[in-house]
Amino acid sequence: MKFPCLLAPVAAAVLFAAGATHAQQTYKIAYIDPLSGPFANVGELMLTHTQYAIEDINAKGGVLGGTKLQLLQFDSKLSAQESQSALQAAIDQGARAIVTGGSGSSVVSALVQAVNRWNQRNPGKELLVLNHSSIDPELTGKSCSFWHFQTDANTAMKMKAIANTIKKTPEVKKVYLLNQDYAHGKQWAGYGRQLVGLARPDVQFVGETLHPIGRVKDFAPYLANIKQSGADSVITGNWGQDMTLLLKAAGDAGYDLHYYNHSAGSVPGTVLAVSQARLGQLTWVAEWHPGQADSPKVDALAKSYKARTGKDFLAPRIEMTPRLLAAAINKAGSTDTAKVALAMEDLSFESVVGPVRMRAEDHQLLLPQVVNTIAPVDGKAVKIGWEGTNYGFRTDAIYSGNELAQGTDCKMQRP
Repeated sequence: MKFPCLLAPVAAAVLFAAGATHAQQTYKIAYIDPLSGPFANVGELMLTHTQYAIEDINAKGGVLGGTKLQLLQFDSKLSAQESQSALQAAIDQGARAIVTGGSGSSVVSALVQAVNRWNQRNPGKELLVLNHSSIDPELTGKSCSFWHFQTDANTAMKMKAIANTIKKTPEVKKVYLLNQDYAHGKQWAGYGRQLVGLARPDVQFVGETLHPIGRVKDFAPYLANIKQSGADSVITGNWGQDMTLLLKAAGDAGYDLHYYNHSAGSVPGTVLAVSQARLGQLTWVAEWHPGQADSPKVDALAKSYKARTGKDFLAPRIEMTPRLLAAAINKAGSTDTAKVALAMEDLSFESVVGPVRMRAEDHQLLLPQVVNTIAPVDGKAVKIGWEGTNYGFRTDAIYSGNELAQGTDCKMQRP
């Protein structure tokens, strides 16, 4: 028996229902970074940037014509063990991607390894790791993973930019290496000795110290050793509390130093600490800095971000990270994790800091880097103050991602 009048409407209804289900579903993203402890302010800053982007993506229709992104929040407590507990909770709640990076390279590395194991055991339920701030070159080198993508320039790229700047700074003669005692701190010191040494063979490295991360309350004893060495400059990967307390101790001791750092200027409290010390210069490198000239797209984003959150905008790459994910999902035409990962490879994206590209061979994003120094407002090189001070950021040099790109030891295992 034929039912020509019924089959078409039924089929249409089934297809409509399937389409509606697809349009209404959510894609869950887990944020895992420090939301308590000495680096909570860093984690909160990164969370707000991530939230802003996701809310904006959803306001514009989400991905795949209607799928909304949902952000789950977890406190890493700056611990690899706590982060893996958070990862399991995220999996239990249906997360498909992890956004992280502010917990340090050892924590991110542990997360990536845990995700690798999960993905191998659970085909069809894989997760991605999007790392916006942990810049260990091993993560896109010997320890690279098909499931991990890095959206900040790595340590070697940032140090290359710093070394190029020191090459043109003859007053740097004696350098001390003071860093946090974990993988990133050791790498910042190692790349500093190597790349600055190549750029300026005449520079003397007069001392090196590693200190516990997040546990030093008074840096005066470390400053005494630096002063005794005769150093005029310090290569330090310190960030958060460890950077601000170092600046305070140097100011209290009346010790005028030039610090070379990867990203400390973007962390709340750093500019204030420099202004209060009134001595020393802090040069750092990032994809953008507040007050940077000729950056209308970032300026517009920063204005919108401030209006919505009431906070200052500092890190385009973090806000960009969910947007890269959304672009890859739309490119893949699917939320299937393996398909999204493949779509992310060699993805070119027109960001607010200019065109960026996710390098396929190691999943390292190539994006511009701006070397800049925290300095007093002078109306010319530094036009706006920051954190309620008369100190802001002076652009020293700008490099493209391609100029700073390094070779890679990545031997990626694809599923």
